[in-house]
Amino acid sequence: MPEISVIVPVYRAEAFLRKCADSILSQSFSDLELLLVDDGSPDNSGALCDQIAQADGRVRVFHKENGGVSSARNLGMAQARGTYLAFADSDDWLPPNALETLYGALGAAGADTAGGAHYRVEVDGRQEKEPGALPAGTYGPGEIRTGIVDRLLGERMGKPGEVLNGFIWRFLFSREIIQSQNITFAGAYLEDELFLMEYFCYAQKLAMVDQPVYYYLQNPVSVTRRYLPEYMQTFQSFMKAKEALAQRQGLGDNLPLWRENSYWSGLLIAIGNEFAASNAASLAEKRRRIRGICQLPAMAQAIRAIHPQGLGRNKQMVADLVRRRQFFLLSVLYGLKNRK
Repeated sequence: MPEISVIVPVYRAEAFLRKCADSILSQSFSDLELLLVDDGSPDNSGALCDQIAQADGRVRVFHKENGGVSSARNLGMAQARGTYLAFADSDDWLPPNALETLYGALGAAGADTAGGAHYRVEVDGRQEKEPGALPAGTYGPGEIRTGIVDRLLGERMGKPGEVLNGFIWRFLFSREIIQSQNITFAGAYLEDELFLMEYFCYAQKLAMVDQPVYYYLQNPVSVTRRYLPEYMQTFQSFMKAKEALAQRQGLGDNLPLWRENSYWSGLLIAIGNEFAASNAASLAEKRRRIRGICQLPAMAQAIRAIHPQGLGRNKQMVADLVRRRQFFLLSVLYGLKNRK
């Protein structure tokens, strides 16, 4: 059985998949299997998956009806045979020694989980190193709870250094923990954050390294960048699941405003989503929708309870305009932005 299973959901990925797969199969750590999960892709991605598998016996391919990234990852986890699991998105790739670095750190520390930094890659090729979830070192359950779980739960508005993105692809996970606790992905957006929160409630020792272990392409057509008409329904489902997880794990007693912070974060994403250039609605209609979202009881409570500070320049401007209910000016600014 392989030591590491790398799971890659595949959907409309024919332009990127070969580079992603090659970066995994050419790792300096070779005791691995690559699971390519074709999520009913309408292009030639499925056939490309089969070609890659024919060339390397470590590759297994699963074809399924389209069900979204969560269902694809869940299928991969159910079929994985490795002691540890890693994830990659089909438009990204790994440095040559990524898995060796994570596996070595995990073994040296006697840990069940390892994590590292990553490179953010712009479409023009520019790269910038982004820090890992925690500084290099070894962390026990209490430190994991405060350093990762609480930050994901978290009171993040006005605390830029406390914001932790739910990036699953910069970690090496224990398959035993995932299976024994029946941890799965759910939803089409923000699914990584919930997965990480639940997983790290059970992890006992985390080894962190400072080296980048992943190249994250800022793909303009990825799910996180295109207009999502069902975003608010997805976000509300996410908050319901987050509430249930917090209650089940006894989280949040030390973070009394975590819900309001979460709703503010969701609101800023909702605004960016509604004003996405790919949203064909008129500016007036977008403005009407944003006003309606702000009037939802949980959103209105968050706006009353928290005055975000210390955000990036653009996000701070958006938050200030929302608090002053200057939706017309907000729509004008986004309209100008989308013309550029």
